[in-house]
Amino acid sequence: MTCSIIILNWNGAEMLRTYLPSVIAHTAIPGCDIIVADNGSTDNSLEVLQTEFPSVRVIALDQNYGFAEGYNRALAQTDADYTVLLNSDVETPEGWLPPLLDYLETHPDTAAVQPKIRSWRNRTYFEHAGAAGGYLNALGYPYCRGRILWHVEEDKGQYDTTAEVDWTSGACMCVRTSVYKECGGLDAAFFAHMEEIDLCWRMRNAGWHMACLPQSVVYHLGGGSLHYDSPRKTYLNHRNNLLMIAKNKKHPFGVLFVRFFLDYAAALFYLLQGRFAACKAVFQARRDYRKMKSEY
Repeated sequence: MTCSIIILNWNGAEMLRTYLPSVIAHTAIPGCDIIVADNGSTDNSLEVLQTEFPSVRVIALDQNYGFAEGYNRALAQTDADYTVLLNSDVETPEGWLPPLLDYLETHPDTAAVQPKIRSWRNRTYFEHAGAAGGYLNALGYPYCRGRILWHVEEDKGQYDTTAEVDWTSGACMCVRTSVYKECGGLDAAFFAHMEEIDLCWRMRNAGWHMACLPQSVVYHLGGGSLHYDSPRKTYLNHRNNLLMIAKNKKHPFGVLFVRFFLDYAAALFYLLQGRFAACKAVFQARRDYRKMKSEY
């Protein structure tokens, strides 16, 4: 059994200094290597990796390809049985990896798993990006055990059971490398946000399962690339969610009809809050979704 832990970095030298030591210290498993794929950083990330983390393999990409294509290019350079997509702002404690690998080894119908993801800042609470496993409601909106909208729960053991989920978080996803590649990897057109949900949906459509394993826990800072209130994040979330539904749902037209009204209701909500950039982002997302959907 072989495994590659791939961390995508873009101008995150200080993130690497803060979080990479825990990954190195707690991933001493035969057959596992740690890779940092640098997305064309313009800070001193490459120098930091060379001088402070010489044991880590570095893949230096020539530009910022975004989260999705950056990972695709990195995975093209590994043939490990399993790959962990790990955000650069994740702390990994002792024993985090074996439960993920063991589950995939003993469940051949499962393509991807995730640990419980807690907040790095408030360590007894779940973190927004993945929490205790992700689901999709009837309208295609993603949510998690332990998190709905912006409300996160304290982890009191209420989700300490292994659960099949609709999607596993890109903050820490352990996936069969062959299935990742066979299903097309992350959609580069998404650039970032919801690309892992789209991939999981495609893998489920191909007959695979996903799971969240409470035996493994990691701690995620969150918001490391785009703040939760960023108009760019609002744009990507709205656009990519619509594309994901159009791509993967068997009969998407009814859902997309309802979402037309809900999206503009969200834009009105932002407008009434005085968040004009967020309101504009929804209109831009709808416009670009209409342009891009024909490509699928």
